[in-house]
Amino acid sequence: MVDTSRIKEHMPVVGSDGGHVGTIDHLDGQRIKLTKTDPEAGGHHHFIHVDSIASVEGGQVRLNRTTAEAKDEWATA
Repeated sequence: MVDTSRIKEHMPVVGSDGGHVGTIDHLDGQRIKLTKTDPEAGGHHHFIHVDSIASVEGGQVRLNRTTAEAKDEWATA
């Protein structure tokens, strides 16, 4: 289980392949809310479940799925 208290606003979120997924807006229960101003967001807030997090280290959140998989799975509500 990842220590979600280490997740901070404006941290980058990267896929297991190192690709940029988004930027943290805040933690919303068991989901990470990504900023809608990130270039990858298309002007929408996206959510990723905390189960997708592999680690929080080096000032970033690394997911346990690739960038493409994360974007396929993210929710907008």
